[in-house]
Amino acid sequence: MTRREILALAGAAPAWLAATAPAAGAQPGRTRLGGAPTAFRVRARRGGANSFDIVEHCHRIGLGGVQTSLEAIDLDSALELRKRVEAYGMQLVLGVPQLPGEESQLFRFDNALKVSKAAGAHCLHAAMTDRRYEQFDSREAFQKDFERCKNTIALAEPMLRRNRIRLAIENHKGWRAAEQAEWLKGLGSEWVGVCFDFGNNMALCEDPLDTLRMLAPYSFMCHIKDMAVDSYEDGFLLSEVIMGEGILNLKEMVRILRERDSNMPFYLEMITRDPLKIPVFTDKYWVTFDDSYSPLPARDLARILAIVRKNPPRKPLPRISGLAPDAAVRFEDDNNLKCIDYARQALNI
Repeated sequence: MTRREILALAGAAPAWLAATAPAAGAQPGRTRLGGAPTAFRVRARRGGANSFDIVEHCHRIGLGGVQTSLEAIDLDSALELRKRVEAYGMQLVLGVPQLPGEESQLFRFDNALKVSKAAGAHCLHAAMTDRRYEQFDSREAFQKDFERCKNTIALAEPMLRRNRIRLAIENHKGWRAAEQAEWLKGLGSEWVGVCFDFGNNMALCEDPLDTLRMLAPYSFMCHIKDMAVDSYEDGFLLSEVIMGEGILNLKEMVRILRERDSNMPFYLEMITRDPLKIPVFTDKYWVTFDDSYSPLPARDLARILAIVRKNPPRKPLPRISGLAPDAAVRFEDDNNLKCIDYARQALNI
């Protein structure tokens, strides 16, 4: 976009927004259940990135929201997306546009926020880390990246506040809950919070309810899933499973989140894949933890290992390696539909 087009957009988007009705709400008596992209990763790969339409797919399977990304940062694309989503009475969560790494990038970021707002986004979603125990080879590397994340959000926050659009940062196996909560408490912004993932921090030796109690006060949305565990030689396996077949206390977790926000959006993230290996018995796993900057108490390791020992999987953990492509898609579809049914019947979502 040219500078003239960006300046025109800055004036046009707020006027358009003021004249447009908000998206339809969730069904009476229920909070909203949407779909996160990773719940449909197998289907999307099978069809190709350009042929899979996540909005249409979420609508077709009866979901009331969709998490996706803008194909282009321009007003026409944003308004077209909003028109489609609102026609289905759905809610929209958008992947955050590229976050600013330096002040020279703020103008572009501000423009992207205006476009996201024009699209009708309930909030923006960001996953700022990879799996900590795979991403970093030293405590210093982890610390440097964590400071980078903090500085990035410090730059972005005034733009989020000015545009009145919230950013939900996922607990994405990068930070322990106490680290993320302390950061957000210090930031003190109503525009920056959490996309709470129900199972991710188990990979960092946390009890899911403990993670939730720390992060619920900052949560704007969540990725709902159930988890199962099993042992392997270097630690434990962690796997998304059909809701109701895992070990999470889903009813209590949903209750806590609804207590935080009676309209809390729940986005299904039943990732159909091979189990993740959490190598807690290897030296590499521990290099980012120490007793000062980022502790991981021995009691937390003992607790997660006790959870693994006491909760052997009811059936073999799901795997897609070795499945024919069509069979993998059917497996994913079946998992998602069973989760949706459980959410409706058991959780009133």
